[in-house]
Amino acid sequence: MMLEHFGVDHVTRVISAHKTPDEAMEFAATAADQGFEVIIAGAGKAAHLAGVMAAKSLLPVIGVPLSASLDGMDALLATVQMPTGIPVATVAIDGAVNAALLAVAILAVGDSDLRQKLAEYRADLAAKTLAD
Repeated sequence: MMLEHFGVDHVTRVISAHKTPDEAMEFAATAADQGFEVIIAGAGKAAHLAGVMAAKSLLPVIGVPLSASLDGMDALLATVQMPTGIPVATVAIDGAVNAALLAVAILAVGDSDLRQKLAEYRADLAAKTLAD
């Protein structure tokens, strides 16, 4: 997992904007108080989870549209079309790796060690690309 690669503490929760709305709202409303700094929300189909997280939290939210139906296009559109004032950063369909890397970049703003790890990761990525 990419967050583990960078040594970023994380928690995985299974919640739904539609099936467990009370839990989703509670998590989003209390995430900052619990010590979270970024929320990554993956959802398919209607994909409202990231929007609910963003509506109830001041933390940065990264939405990952999942290919649960319609090749993920429904989830992509639902995630990216947030109303003005409640932004959700959105990565590609099934783009969990990039979501993790974006979370790392956000966290690295205030963490020079993490910023250095990210710089090294990108240098390695460039070297591997040139070697191929």
